Amino acid sequence: MEYGKIISVTGLGGLFELVGSKKDGAIVRSLEDKSTKFVASRVHNFSHLESIEVYTVRDNVNLVEVLTAMQNSSEPLPSDKDGNAVKAYFQKVYPDMDFERVYASDMKKMVKWYNVLKANNVEIKLSHTEEAEDGEQAVEVTEPDTEVAGVEKTEE
Repeated sequence: MEYGKIISVTGLGGLFELVGSKKDGAIVRSLEDKSTKFVASRVHNFSHLESIEVYTVRDNVNLVEVLTAMQNSSEPLPSDKDGNAVKAYFQKVYPDMDFERVYASDMKKMVKWYNVLKANNVEIKLSHTEEAEDGEQAVEVTEPDTEVAGVEKTEE
């Protein structure tokens, strides 16, 4: 399963794999219970994890950078239920995070998403740049769909 196909859907908890899309929505598969369903785009917004950025004290960073720091850390993951423990965890693992603009609920969501990605053996990395036919680099560009409080969409 590719990180580039993982999305978050507003109004639905957890993460989903984008299986297919239609003009009025998308077919998604839950990473938690493996159920597949159609989700209407007029009711829900979709956010590719690749396009989510996190506020830091410097420039905003892609969510993959925070998830990679979590993966490389020797700190034990806190429960996603304890806001204080989650904040203390991120202060050690990613101290550049802007803790005034990234809410505890966003940090809890990152811990939960990290656990779901690990449970599904998803390699946490951005999509590869692919070689175009004429030898130039082709880069996949994703459009921002929504903004999550404390976690914002990439402006491309």
